[in-house]
Amino acid sequence: MINASVTEKFMQQNRNRARLLVSCPDQPGIVASISKFLFDHGANIITSDQHTTDPEGGMFFMRVEFDLPDLEAREQEIVREFAPVASKYSMDWRISRANQIKRVAIFVSKEDHCLVELLWQWRAGDLVADLVMVVSNHPDLQDIVEQWNIPFYHIPVTAETKADAERKQLELMKDQVDLVVLARYMQILSPAFVDAYRHRIINIHHSFLPAFVGAKPYERAYERGVKIIGATSHYVTEDLDQGPIIEQDVQRVDHHYDIGGLKRVGRYVERTVLARAVNWHLEDRILVHGNKTVVFKK
Repeated sequence: MINASVTEKFMQQNRNRARLLVSCPDQPGIVASISKFLFDHGANIITSDQHTTDPEGGMFFMRVEFDLPDLEAREQEIVREFAPVASKYSMDWRISRANQIKRVAIFVSKEDHCLVELLWQWRAGDLVADLVMVVSNHPDLQDIVEQWNIPFYHIPVTAETKADAERKQLELMKDQVDLVVLARYMQILSPAFVDAYRHRIINIHHSFLPAFVGAKPYERAYERGVKIIGATSHYVTEDLDQGPIIEQDVQRVDHHYDIGGLKRVGRYVERTVLARAVNWHLEDRILVHGNKTVVFKK
């Protein structure tokens, strides 16, 4: 589903806007070469952000937004003619049009707070996406989802049916999903599933990783008498809760909080952290390097 009024306005405003993301070994001349290329092709740079891990022998990361007249017609030309520049600096790079709305599948189980936050931000126009479907291993949230006129698919998962359930999920999403969001989906994905959407699955973990990995983090946090409650959004890898971290946040608590109080605070942090991470992915603000990310925030 697309928020038609928001999307139409967004696509019109960004019809000639593109994003260039680059990562490569750092060396002199990268920024100058990119700027000259865009200038020579009639582009106007709107924003430019860069980061180096070390000016001498480190990695260089860059995100450029630019406007180019007749972008859709000229996109392949720009990609083709930028290739020699990229080759010169051994770049890992991509160019995407800002008005290409990404298609999103949201996976949920029984808890609704992260899902509802995404839906509210989508309706408000703060999250520009095509919400293709919501998939769940339980039927509990079907009524909420269908109120938004978004397709809901209930695919039960047990230890015995897990492989078949994932096969159905992947078939359901085939060729129509760009990003999978695990909005408190309480299942561990198989390596095959993860590989099908490498760096395109975002999870929210109800803990400030790397602390309290796995199940029941609030109970374990309460037992340790923690003074902050946090949440972590990360890309999913084959290793449980070990993927590249996109965003984290915390809120202070004290000895007055019982487990229920910690969970109430945690739900607030979880939904805001997840929404920020999803939005940054949709806006092509994230570069993955090894098991880390570089996030060019607004």
